[in-house]
Amino acid sequence: MEQPITLRNWPQAILHLDADAFFASVEQAMHPELRGKPVVTGAERGIVAAASYEAKALGVQRGVSLTEAVQRCPSLILLPSDYETYSLFSKRIFAIMRRFTPDVEEYSIDEAFADLTGLRRHHHDGYEGIAKQIQETVMRELDIGVSVGISLSKGLAKLCSKLRKPRGFAAAPGPLIHRLLANTRLETVWGFGPNTVQLLTKFGCRTALDFVRQPRYFAEQHLGKVGVALWSELRGEYVYRVDPTPKTDYATISKTKTFAPPSRESDYVFAQAVRNLESACIKARRYRLAARRVVLWLRSQDFQGTGHEITLSRASNSPLDIAAALRNLFTKAFCSGRLYRATGVVLADLQPDRSVQCDLFEDPVRVVKTTAATQAIDTINAEFGKHTLFISAGLHLGRTPTARLQGGRRGAAPTRRTQHLPGETARRHLALPLHR
Repeated sequence: MEQPITLRNWPQAILHLDADAFFASVEQAMHPELRGKPVVTGAERGIVAAASYEAKALGVQRGVSLTEAVQRCPSLILLPSDYETYSLFSKRIFAIMRRFTPDVEEYSIDEAFADLTGLRRHHHDGYEGIAKQIQETVMRELDIGVSVGISLSKGLAKLCSKLRKPRGFAAAPGPLIHRLLANTRLETVWGFGPNTVQLLTKFGCRTALDFVRQPRYFAEQHLGKVGVALWSELRGEYVYRVDPTPKTDYATISKTKTFAPPSRESDYVFAQAVRNLESACIKARRYRLAARRVVLWLRSQDFQGTGHEITLSRASNSPLDIAAALRNLFTKAFCSGRLYRATGVVLADLQPDRSVQCDLFEDPVRVVKTTAATQAIDTINAEFGKHTLFISAGLHLGRTPTARLQGGRRGAAPTRRTQHLPGETARRHLALPLHR
């Protein structure tokens, strides 16, 4: 076991940064009086979206209902999610990383990879020192903890960042990789699912080291190309490159919404689905994509899901085009008397948004007018805020018992909705990183 896989210290240096309990940490950074206290976000959804480490220590886990969470921890502090602020903190973390290297891949809102290879002389420090500088800068400027791992590949760096959370730091240069893998269970390897773990276990593998000690053809024979890539990454070979290119292509775009309290009111549930559609179309237009298929799903209070899809006569990214089709899907999916808690819309079969091509049965004048109206909506919403103009079905969002709960515990507005940065108004927030 003590035989190293490679003796080269840093043929390349890949860093993985993972924010600790990100949403809850942002809330504690914004509200210092919450530090050291059990905090969860997701009050508007009725489930725990994120839990601080203090809450986790008391047995509160992500995804459980708020009722169950409060039973476990009566002193729990419930907060509504404030995704706008979380997004701003995320942008700021990535901006800090780009001070040290231009090769930063934004993997998710609270995770990123960075390629530090060749930057030791530039920063007058070793790779581990550069990584610690990034971690300390995030802590100093944003007051949130992040865990950092650094090794020879993305897969190894991700293992390192999870070793000592929260605010952990771990480095695995080449000669130490085998020790890291010897203490890594198969189910914690990035890319291994339950079926892969069961398969490898049957062949006598217990740890990641057992897997990489197998010959290459073993991975190829049993796991295919993906297995070979994972086998190589765990051996310190740089297979999955850090890609700093902003993501602009999508196979699908989905928008979901969980609302509380749940509702059996048809108009209200449909209004939620329409809002999903409008948000998905906004994103599609941002990336100049148009969808040929639309999927609608509804989830009831007892977590039963119903979904239907439709193929459009032509690709579109305008809710004015798609709303009628969505209504047909909703009529099929909605069951009177059932209590619903979530809706979702998926735009699928995406393709580049080229000039409008009508089919034989469409009115070209109407299509041109719809396109112009959508552009006008975008212009007004860009000036006055997202969803300033919306489809009339959305009016039902404002006259329901749910809406009247605004100001209550679960409907309380997040801080960013009540306290504005300089230059902001109640109708328009600035998309600027926060500065302390």
